[in-house]
Amino acid sequence: MPAPAERMRQMRERRRKRGLRELRIVIPDPRLTSVRRRVAAQVARLIPGSEDEALSWIEAVSEFDSPNRPANDEAR
Repeated sequence: MPAPAERMRQMRERRRKRGLRELRIVIPDPRLTSVRRRVAAQVARLIPGSEDEALSWIEAVSEFDSPNRPANDEAR
């Protein structure tokens, strides 16, 4: 049996052939009290009017919400 590093390389190669690519992201741990406090403080500073405006803009420019988008259009 190949070494773990070799198995991972093989798995990534199989995925590449299928048009996939591994993506890793690092996010703050929401289980930590310090992170939860920081998020709560940031949410408290949000201005509802500005957030509504931003969400409206996102919806307006979203190709996925467009009624003119063909049903068989593939993701880019």
